[in-house]
Amino acid sequence: MRNRYATLRQLQTLDPKADHELIHRVSSDREFPWDYGRGLEVAIWRTCCVPVISEMLDGTGEFALRAQKRYDDTRILLGELVKGGYDSERGRQALRQINRAHARFDIANEDMLYVLSTFIFEPVRWIDRWAWRRVSTVEKLAAFHFFLAVGERMNIRELPTEYTAFERFNREYEQRMFRPAPSNHRVGMSLLRLYSSWYPRPLDALVGATLPCRLDGVALRMLGIGPPAPWARALNRIGLRGHALAERIAPKPVGRLLTRPTARTYPGYPVGYDLSQIGPGGACAPVSPEVPNT
Repeated sequence: MRNRYATLRQLQTLDPKADHELIHRVSSDREFPWDYGRGLEVAIWRTCCVPVISEMLDGTGEFALRAQKRYDDTRILLGELVKGGYDSERGRQALRQINRAHARFDIANEDMLYVLSTFIFEPVRWIDRWAWRRVSTVEKLAAFHFFLAVGERMNIRELPTEYTAFERFNREYEQRMFRPAPSNHRVGMSLLRLYSSWYPRPLDALVGATLPCRLDGVALRMLGIGPPAPWARALNRIGLRGHALAERIAPKPVGRLLTRPTARTYPGYPVGYDLSQIGPGGACAPVSPEVPNT
């Protein structure tokens, strides 16, 4: 059990600002790979509680027609930034893809700020509640500095310079901007169907009943999703607590058991795709398998 915390002890010797790329890479990819992914899924879901955002997403038809690709594109581009670094050749290419996708729309700066903030705080909140250990201060600050640097490269203005200030903005924005809307429901339900589709039948229906438990009551109301049944909440709690215990005791076997394709849209991933094709309008066809994802 002592060795289970060896990586954390190493991370705590690093500077969360100077070493933020390394700390965030290790934290998200090695310490909490499964839980970090679930936190990002909640982050995407919560952005759909803002009508101005959900209307834009709904209007593109991406989630209605190509929800899996839309999700895959987001995970791949974020993964490139984390694994290779945002100033690496592939990191810069990923940022170009992100900025190109956003350039098609007139997006308010504070909306961009909010979406960026969810990538910091929702994984932290998920991990603190459900993972095998809580997120350390070093990891929280590293995530903040990592996405602050990403935000600068996305030309987002008025980026908070302190973790607590950004978290306060996140909460206050949700209080002001969360409103129910038909577009919230349409995109939210597309995500529910997508997340459920990753499991074989009849397990997909059972998982689909528990997935709304991952959202708080406010988000469920904004998305027009009914409250989960008590049995679904109990099953969700038992499953996630059991997962955390298994991760603490036997992380490698659990990791192998729960590993699933990061990008189902791109056959052969993590090799055989052209990074310049990732994003809205990009081709789904694989390219030469000699093209690495490093």
